[in-house]
Amino acid sequence: MNIQIELILLGLSFLFLLSIMAGKISSKYGVPALLLFLSVGMLCGVDGLGLKFDNIPLAQTISTVALCIILFDGGMNTRFDEIRPVVKQGTILATVGVFLTFVITGFLGWWIFGLTMKFAGIGLLTSLLLAATMSSTDSASVFSILRSKGLHLKNNLRPLLELESGSNDPMAYVLVITLIDLIKMGSAPNYWLAAGMLLLQLCIGAVAGFAFGKLALYIINRLKLGNASLYPILVLTFCIFIFSATYFMKGNGYLAVYIGGLIIGNHSFQHKRSTINFFDGLTWLFQLLMFLTLGLLVNPHELMPVIVPGLIISFLMIFVSRPISVFLCLLPFRKMGVRDKIYVSWCGLRGAVPIIFAILPLAADVPDARFIFNIVFFCTLVSLLVQGTSLPMMARLLNLNDTPPLNSELEEFDVDFSDDIKSVTSEISLTEKALERGNHLMDLSLPDKTLVVMVKRNNKYFVPTGKTVLRENDKLLIITDDQDALLATYVSLGINKKPEK
Repeated sequence: MNIQIELILLGLSFLFLLSIMAGKISSKYGVPALLLFLSVGMLCGVDGLGLKFDNIPLAQTISTVALCIILFDGGMNTRFDEIRPVVKQGTILATVGVFLTFVITGFLGWWIFGLTMKFAGIGLLTSLLLAATMSSTDSASVFSILRSKGLHLKNNLRPLLELESGSNDPMAYVLVITLIDLIKMGSAPNYWLAAGMLLLQLCIGAVAGFAFGKLALYIINRLKLGNASLYPILVLTFCIFIFSATYFMKGNGYLAVYIGGLIIGNHSFQHKRSTINFFDGLTWLFQLLMFLTLGLLVNPHELMPVIVPGLIISFLMIFVSRPISVFLCLLPFRKMGVRDKIYVSWCGLRGAVPIIFAILPLAADVPDARFIFNIVFFCTLVSLLVQGTSLPMMARLLNLNDTPPLNSELEEFDVDFSDDIKSVTSEISLTEKALERGNHLMDLSLPDKTLVVMVKRNNKYFVPTGKTVLRENDKLLIITDDQDALLATYVSLGINKKPEK
């Protein structure tokens, strides 16, 4: 059946619009946007509006590209100075933590299934494969929820969670691929060979990501392009290159692309700010597309038979395997309190990544692959609903909320400053009280570290001097050294500026 491209585009635009509206609802009512994206896909599927989508290879391709871009963007937005204090903890959680979660969930799930549900009596390797698909936390979910909710956490917890979620997918991916190969080998799997391949893929991925990241920086800073808009495309090209080249080197492309993004994002290069903004938007687009695709792929009526095993696995992961693995991995770090470890345990969010990994057994025609996919999808819904909606509440209950920075987001001035400029920008609307000492710029009671760089009046902009006459409701673009200097500026002008929420 031939379908007009215009009809496909119309359908996609409709789905995108529904998803964007769902994202708006999520920010208002505290429901994770990614959960609503999945729901939109399910509602438009066979059991909803009747849109049939069962193209596993296409879904796998879309998901692979999306995850590649999400991990690269996550790496670019992770600062070395933020993760440096927690790099050991994050690395251990991303490797040993994933393995422990996989082992505990796999064996407990197999044992419980054997005791309680004979109809779901799957083998040990299949149970381990099911656990492997969900052994890592989902970077898309963690990045999205922590940033959209504006959570500011004590004790470097936020960079720890972002580092773990951004770097633990490769370990889970290798476990999934290894178990698929073991199952297809039949009765004589070579476990030592599988373990060796796992270690080799991770090592090659790490080295390739670092080397290609450095190569990308060298080329970007020396390639003089006439059009500034081509630089984000050039970085996107390197993102795709790092992932695909590492794959052909028999390394782990997901680890390589995350490390490559980390290297590129933490060094200066031409048009860095516009490139990061480009990737932030591109990441949201691919998150939306990926979750819609995965939502369309599932048939809600097929989830009914897996509700009981799905709830059992969800309970195991949320309250047993994840907490045990986190507490064991963080045992050497005695400075981390119990409340910190509880919160890290609670942030073991499942999202698109487990569903993507659950597609791999379907594509490989592994026995019980559809059962695995439906279980993983159901557990993802439970995780996003239970854990995703309660992250802010858990932070408050554990007293881990940190004081947020002052709201310095620019609305009237469409300007951007590089992250390399370690200053804080903000805009101020002049009040009558601020002009009490005089209406010239030199009369304002400004701290020494604060500079007024631009004024907006009646939709017109100009650069002021000390003798510039100011008026009430003028908008001032100011730049200061840090948050303390910004607070001092607000106080000196008698302006009540609230912190970010």
